[in-house]
Amino acid sequence: MNLFLMLLPAIAWGILPLAVAKVKGQPINQIFGTAVGTLLASVVVFLVMRPSISTLNFILAMVTGAFWVMGQLGQYTGFRELGVSQTMPISTGLQLVGTSLIGVLIFGEWASTSAKLFGALGIVLLIVGSIFTAVHDSGIQQEPNPRRKSTLVMLVLTTIGFLVFNTIPKAMSSSGLAIFLPESIGMVLAVLAYVAVTRQPQVLRAKASWQSVLAGLIFSVASVSYILSVRANGVNSAFVVSQLSVVLSTLGGMLFLHEHKSRRELIFTLLGLVLIVAGAITTTMF
Repeated sequence: MNLFLMLLPAIAWGILPLAVAKVKGQPINQIFGTAVGTLLASVVVFLVMRPSISTLNFILAMVTGAFWVMGQLGQYTGFRELGVSQTMPISTGLQLVGTSLIGVLIFGEWASTSAKLFGALGIVLLIVGSIFTAVHDSGIQQEPNPRRKSTLVMLVLTTIGFLVFNTIPKAMSSSGLAIFLPESIGMVLAVLAYVAVTRQPQVLRAKASWQSVLAGLIFSVASVSYILSVRANGVNSAFVVSQLSVVLSTLGGMLFLHEHKSRRELIFTLLGLVLIVAGAITTTMF
């Protein structure tokens, strides 16, 4: 059972980008459906588990959910412009680097000299791995993507949302299943605010938006099983194995979504994945 809990987050998070990419809609449709699906699942979890949480932590958790929307919207845009097989390893690498640095600078992690050395090595591996997965042969595509550079910049900037989402819970007295419901409420409120500001009310009734609810349920399975895996297997083991999701989603993008890569791009992508997984292990285990 512990092994199943350890593998389930990686499988669910690995499948999530593939499920989202299959929905014929815009990123705003996909993020709306994902947020609604997550809220539905979190209500069920709350009614079953009845976790307790203070008012302050409830509000902070809602804020983290709102920032998640920023990061996920950037990632979904990357799926459309760059493809899943390129967006996921870059996004994952950026998150791992940012989260590790925040852990050191704010929470005082990697206290020992050896931890700092291995942590620095892990960050280098993550950065190099992300660069490798971003290698692109412009002459391969029949129709070059003029928005490629701007999409990469957007992906870097919106990663801030994921970093806040990953960081704030570390400073909270409540965590895990207790913050799942308020996080999802924050997600939905942020999406509705974005829809209102951008004047896209049609998103609320679009077929693609409601098809994307499945993505929210998949995200919820990954999140809940990861929380349970942390309890059963420990933070380090649960986290490292969950990062295998990037391998599954990247390979799935090429195999199931038929995202084309040249031989050179494929070699660099596979090397990049190896380095990203190695970097995740190095920054977590030492």
